[in-house]
Amino acid sequence: MRVMQRRRFFALLAAPLAAQESVLRLRARSRRNGIAVEQELRWKPAATAIIICDMWNGHYCQSSVKRIEQIVPRMNATITGARAAGVHVIHAPSGCMDQYEGTPQRARMKTAKTVAPPAPIASWCYLDLKDEAPLPVDDTRQPCDDAVVGERIRRYTRQHPGLEIREPDGISDSGQEIYNFLEQEGISNVALMGVHTNMCVLGRPFGIRQLTRLGKKVVLARDLTDAMYDPREAPWVSHERGTELVIEHVERYWCPTVLGDDLAGARS
Repeated sequence: MRVMQRRRFFALLAAPLAAQESVLRLRARSRRNGIAVEQELRWKPAATAIIICDMWNGHYCQSSVKRIEQIVPRMNATITGARAAGVHVIHAPSGCMDQYEGTPQRARMKTAKTVAPPAPIASWCYLDLKDEAPLPVDDTRQPCDDAVVGERIRRYTRQHPGLEIREPDGISDSGQEIYNFLEQEGISNVALMGVHTNMCVLGRPFGIRQLTRLGKKVVLARDLTDAMYDPREAPWVSHERGTELVIEHVERYWCPTVLGDDLAGARS
């Protein structure tokens, strides 16, 4: 009898220890006076969600499509590891919800109980000079870096097929639905990944600006995103450098950035 009691006692001690060990250790980079500063964040997987923004199966800008194709396998590896660690995964291919009606992932988001948000959820969060400086790249015209830019029309129908949608993921492009789900599941930490950083990732009703205003702790996966920028526009730098400048802007005004491997629990 005493042996059994001791086993139960030590099992109770081990349970909270295991919970303490089950954390994501994120190397979070932010900007202070233009200088990169890194600190470690420790997030519980169960209180963390990844939102995949607009990783569609097509785009009018073919250069963007090529970069997305390079991101997809790395992003899929990240969400596979994160999901196994207990992180919630939300797929948000805007404008494509009809493709997922009737799936448990779509139903999961629609049936979450409505919660009144602490700030209005906008249909789009535009740049406001009270909150941030102008973006460091000019994306006001047609920011595609194709040699010849085609007609700017919709060329997508759903999320990229290379990104696996599994149980118990969610699917939504609604800021209110996503907020409802986050509150229902006790999720205070959100990592954004996807495209495009200077547009949808910042501006969507589930994007960085909105989630920050809703009081969530937000990070951007800087190696799993891309910008819409044409080097033929200001500040006349390479596309890669243009994306880096946008990421630095996010780090200065909105939230830290992290690496996908950290979200996958790959860092010991």
